[in-house]
Amino acid sequence: MKRDLHFDAFYPHPPERVWTALTNRDEIARWLMQNDFEPRLGHRFQLRAKPVGGWDGIVHCEVLELDAPRRMSWSWQSNKLKDTVLTFTLSPASGGTNLHLAHTGFQGFGETMVSFILGSGWKTMMKTLMEN
Repeated sequence: MKRDLHFDAFYPHPPERVWTALTNRDEIARWLMQNDFEPRLGHRFQLRAKPVGGWDGIVHCEVLELDAPRRMSWSWQSNKLKDTVLTFTLSPASGGTNLHLAHTGFQGFGETMVSFILGSGWKTMMKTLMEN
């Protein structure tokens, strides 16, 4: 069993502004989780939140792709997920920016179930990314 998640959103901001929201440590903390992110290819970092259920609250990531301000990919692993990849793709649009978020590589029953929880979270994130 394999599952991938895909979401799209439009923001009335230039790609550079949306890129900043995706790559600035303080902004990532506002819409996602506390982190030690750096926009540098190969950088390993953690996202941290309050543990819940069987999740320990830590996501281990690495910047796999970085093409400012167009595309960025992170590895995404936790005690509940092995080898998933999160990719943000930005494209200019009339009056703003389109963002495509893909979270791929969920395999097996347990990871597929986690993907439903993450899918709900990504929908919320897409709504709050550019608030404030």
